[in-house]
Amino acid sequence: MSLNVLVVGAGVAGPAFAMLLQNSDPSHKITVIERSPSLRTAGQQVDLKAQGIVILRKMGLLEPIKSRCVNETGVEIVDSNGKQAAVFGVNPSGEKRLTLTSEYEIMRGDLVRALFEASLNQNQKLKELGKGGDLTYEFGKSVTELEQSDDGVNVTFSDGEKKRYDLVVAADGQSSRTRRLAFGQDISDAAFRSLGVHAAYYSIPRSEDEGELARAYSAPARRLLMTRTSGRDVTQVLLFTMGNGERLKNIYKEPIEKQKEAFEEAFRGAGWQTDRLMEGLKTCADFYAHEVGQIRMKEWSRGRVVLLGDAGYAPSPFTGMGTTGCLIGAYILAGELARRGNDVNGALKTYEEIARPPIEDECQKLPTNTIGIFYPASKLGVWLFRKVAWVVSKIEPLTYRPQNEGNQWKVPEYPELNLKS
Repeated sequence: MSLNVLVVGAGVAGPAFAMLLQNSDPSHKITVIERSPSLRTAGQQVDLKAQGIVILRKMGLLEPIKSRCVNETGVEIVDSNGKQAAVFGVNPSGEKRLTLTSEYEIMRGDLVRALFEASLNQNQKLKELGKGGDLTYEFGKSVTELEQSDDGVNVTFSDGEKKRYDLVVAADGQSSRTRRLAFGQDISDAAFRSLGVHAAYYSIPRSEDEGELARAYSAPARRLLMTRTSGRDVTQVLLFTMGNGERLKNIYKEPIEKQKEAFEEAFRGAGWQTDRLMEGLKTCADFYAHEVGQIRMKEWSRGRVVLLGDAGYAPSPFTGMGTTGCLIGAYILAGELARRGNDVNGALKTYEEIARPPIEDECQKLPTNTIGIFYPASKLGVWLFRKVAWVVSKIEPLTYRPQNEGNQWKVPEYPELNLKS
């Protein structure tokens, strides 16, 4: 049975799911909408690891995406004078090392663009072969109302248009509007579990002394600043703080300029390269800030609306498993829909049953009680943190033994998806 499917969100999860579902049956009509006027290609470096690599290989996209990966050789902890206090290398794929850098890291925008272009290329090939190819993207459009029945959803869009779909897939991120419409404001809000950290990301011009090694600087008052250049022409800036919580918690609905002012105030006088980073903050065009947390929903679907990726189970940037979670969800959801034919409700049930264990037990696994270690409040605390980091950086390479991730969740096979491998 061919389905008429609406996918809300053209980030990582949405296009990956659309491509997988279409490959299973080209007769499906799939519409992907994105509230931004164009593809959103801003964002920080993201990890490709674990089951995400397996799924990209099955989709035939691993090598093309690997070719777009950045070249970050590790991260150094620096003091206020820029002197190296400790350095950590790269975590090889399939291993568990004490480091922040994965073997495969890619700019979020490059990954989004790769999935978007791959889905369009697949659609065009299907059209040329006369096998359907009814995948379309619509930008500058969002959902304003959902009305459900037993076998579908009536959707009202921001432009006033109304259409009916067999299935609505909410892939519109941690702050999903679609989740709020389908589950209600109270349930949606309760799903957010704050980690007590506020973060901002943006880009500035690269300086001559910045290379392939990321830098991290811890400052008193529970502040952490990072720069990541990874051999590119620009430098990513990442600001994290566990202070100023109440002030920052209420700033995210304000205009971007107000958000910038709040973070500039929070990091003023932190030391190291703060003056340079704050000057770049004022003029950057890709600023994004949020309260760091996880999304934990008791249910992933309500009627014919289903949550996918960060909309249903954001793990937080600290796990490094957000991309993997999106790909697991996209693969399982498409696979179950392909396997169960016209039993959409049954597919949504088994999607959650199969995907929830790896999402919750692996992707969202995070020792939240230790996060505060990285955010000392005092100068003494910062000094101790650097000393401990130095000790760990020296001992870890001597004591590490390769660990086989044998207990890791295995990606199931779905012949119904008609993948190459």
